[in-house]
Amino acid sequence: MELTQAAETEQSRRKFIKNTGTGIIAATVIGSIVSGPEAHGQKLPVSSNDPMDETKPVTFTPIEHPTENPKPAVPSPMRPSKRIGYAIVGLGRLSLNQILPALVKCKKSIPVALVSGDKEKAKKVAIQYGINEKNIYNYQNFDDIKNNPDIDVVYIVLPNSMHEEFTIRTAKAGKHVLCEKPMATSSASAQRMIDACKKANVKLMIAYRIQYEPNNKKVKEWVRSQKFGKARIINSFNGQNSGDPNHWRLKKALAGGGSLPDIGLYCLNTTRYLLGEEPETIIATTYSTPGDERFKEVEESVMFQMIFPSGTISTNTCSYGIHTSRYYKCHADKGGTFGVMNAYAYGGLQLEESHVEDKMEYKSMPSTDSEKDQFALEMDHMSDCVLNNKIPYTPGEEGLQDQKIMEAIYEAARTNKPVKMPKVDKLDAFRGSEPTPSE
Repeated sequence: MELTQAAETEQSRRKFIKNTGTGIIAATVIGSIVSGPEAHGQKLPVSSNDPMDETKPVTFTPIEHPTENPKPAVPSPMRPSKRIGYAIVGLGRLSLNQILPALVKCKKSIPVALVSGDKEKAKKVAIQYGINEKNIYNYQNFDDIKNNPDIDVVYIVLPNSMHEEFTIRTAKAGKHVLCEKPMATSSASAQRMIDACKKANVKLMIAYRIQYEPNNKKVKEWVRSQKFGKARIINSFNGQNSGDPNHWRLKKALAGGGSLPDIGLYCLNTTRYLLGEEPETIIATTYSTPGDERFKEVEESVMFQMIFPSGTISTNTCSYGIHTSRYYKCHADKGGTFGVMNAYAYGGLQLEESHVEDKMEYKSMPSTDSEKDQFALEMDHMSDCVLNNKIPYTPGEEGLQDQKIMEAIYEAARTNKPVKMPKVDKLDAFRGSEPTPSE
């Protein structure tokens, strides 16, 4: 069927905008044709003055009494042709169980390509999500993505040791990068990833979904505002029981470490997020059950403390050898304890609050918001940054700082001595633009 003139114009505009971001059209030509966001390879969001602006929600007359809580706005996604196109690299459990289903829920993002070593699996997944078979790649022809204008962002969901290679290859292809945590297996590797993306003038974001989730955001607000006083102690725990000793997460060459970089990182990064500070002293110990074949190469459990400049102490435990348990609690000095139960999970988080007011003690698990898909939130933030040329809230520098702290944790455990970290005075020193309320 022939394209209408309007459709041809829209398709040409989309290709033009994408091509400007990959250096296909000379800068002199761009300067003579277009200015503003399009000149930097950005897609233009729908104009708020457009009478057909689909991002304005449909409204209804309220049916609840004014004393009731207002209902959230009707979902208002961007039209598919204007959403940011994602290529998913690696079709393992996380991609199939969380990331691809989340893309269906996104307002500003859409799946357009797959990268896998299993061609048949990729074909099946492409059919399920309406992805054109021509947009299926393997790890050998991956670099051909540079010629695909449908792809704006590459989401890297591979074993940790492969993050650097595919980030650098993605940057060379002129595409933006969203990379799963941990960012890398060393701070040196993380720095090379940052340098490659800066050189290619593409964005690099680390997938710290916790920092986009409403319950955690509420706790951050309570900590920063000192609603219940100053948070003196923050206790965090993240444990699970690993099974298959041949899984890549238990192989040091692929994972870089054991429970610390995989699940202990949540304790570390969430505490930094809540406080906005960087630790000045690290104390740590590791333990692995003797004779347990799961932990021949990587550690089973890590216990570490982070002491912050304000005096707050964070005590953290992570383990691969126990029944699943996830939580953190902030203990304040003026009648309040609060945190998140089932923290770090993909869903089912519960905000916990216990405080004293007028000499009465209150305990509750209030709901801050209807549960939202954390992966959809993080991907739509990345898309918003591409659309509006912003630095992601969790850029490569955020991942690099975590790598440096994890190296200090391992050093403290190995030497049985406290490790001092470089002083950082600025709050949120490594974060970029705050997520917008619409995300």
